[in-house]
Amino acid sequence: MGEASSESFLKKHWQGYKEFWAHRFPFSDVYSRFIRREESLPPWSESDVKDFIASDPVHGPTLKTAREAAKIALAGGAIGAISTAGLAWKYSRSLHGAGLSLAAGAISGWTFGQEIANHWYQLYRLDTMSAQVKFMEWWEKKCHSRS
Repeated sequence: MGEASSESFLKKHWQGYKEFWAHRFPFSDVYSRFIRREESLPPWSESDVKDFIASDPVHGPTLKTAREAAKIALAGGAIGAISTAGLAWKYSRSLHGAGLSLAAGAISGWTFGQEIANHWYQLYRLDTMSAQVKFMEWWEKKCHSRS
């Protein structure tokens, strides 16, 4: 009898936490129809993204800015990974230390690069999630019109 009440207690609290985090991070709801598909969308190329940017005057520039910000974050991750792994290797000559430094530097560099890009391009003023969803809808419509 104690187990049944503890299950309902846990289930009740799990639902509360799930709703709490789902409200704060709605990307699973927004992207669910693109992620949980029976057949996946075909991959797109850089020219497809450029076509969308040219065709959508509202969401196109936002998507372009978000992609430029991702390039800065990638550069930050590469710089962070190489510099920390290089320093760790230089001073310790430890392979596992350099490997861990590589991973930690990549994560830190990516985060720092994303923050720089966020402020540089003022992404906090843009709805990048909406632009990405509009691109996915456009790509889905374009793929269905081909077949």
